Amino acid sequence: MSGPVSPVDSTEERPVTGPPGMEVTDGRRTVVGGVPVSRSLPRARRRTVGAWCFVDHFGPADVRDASMRVGPHPHVGLHTVTWVLDGEVVHHDSLGHEQLIKPGQLNLMTAGRGVAHAEETPPGATGALHGLQLWVAQPDATRHGPAAFEHHATLPEAEVGPVVATVLVGELAGARSPARSDTPLVGADLVVTGPATLPLDPAFEHGLLVVDGPMTVDGRLLEPGAFAYLAPGRAELGLTPGPGSGRALLLGGAPFGEPILMWWNFVARSRDEMVEARRAWEGESEQFGPVESHLGRIPAPPPLWDRPGMQPLEK
Repeated sequence: MSGPVSPVDSTEERPVTGPPGMEVTDGRRTVVGGVPVSRSLPRARRRTVGAWCFVDHFGPADVRDASMRVGPHPHVGLHTVTWVLDGEVVHHDSLGHEQLIKPGQLNLMTAGRGVAHAEETPPGATGALHGLQLWVAQPDATRHGPAAFEHHATLPEAEVGPVVATVLVGELAGARSPARSDTPLVGADLVVTGPATLPLDPAFEHGLLVVDGPMTVDGRLLEPGAFAYLAPGRAELGLTPGPGSGRALLLGGAPFGEPILMWWNFVARSRDEMVEARRAWEGESEQFGPVESHLGRIPAPPPLWDRPGMQPLEK
């Protein structure tokens, strides 16, 4: 499920000191579309990791108490990456796609110059809902291009000792995802059943989100919800799960050299671009198009740029 990015995400926080080259923060708790969320990016001290600019860990929650209901809303300048760990989500978009996503499957939507979508728990669903919603900032070379959508029913896996890595985007340990990436990236779901050393691209900066834990990361014990930022220059990462096994999300990429602004559901380069995108959405412009959904269309909040704490998030 998507956004929105709020000025609250820029609230100052104190990182937990980790080993050299590592900073650790806890996710900010919020609720999006009726589902509890822990948001790791963007944060005051860390706007992006590579081109990854938004990380929401939603659930786990019982759908009887927290059913997903995210009505039609717009995006520009980003990819949305949806990875479900438990339960199911239905995606509808203005390109005409209706796609059920199940655990082990990946949805990737490219916004480009404009797209709209809605996400919801299927009618009659039971059990838990648990997963990850990620955004990737598009570079100037592609962010004004056409919108697109892709669904991957299966993804490649790499085994690194007692780690099974499902590669969502990019390449890890010789396994390459078929999913689109417009900049050098990696994204992988790691199931860790014993002590292991994971290879990293030293040209990338990385982030590791502990999904199920605890987990020791390069000698530092991290609880579920902790997000460890790893500076470029690392060629490997030591992981040891707590009792039983652990799960983590690894994100990485070449440092994103383009300045970006983030506000609501938009990733742009200037305030004027975001004002224009908001105007287009509120005016029901063809830039975004209609979405077939029984859920209500989400209106854009007012762009209160000049009020304290309401500046767009800038990298």
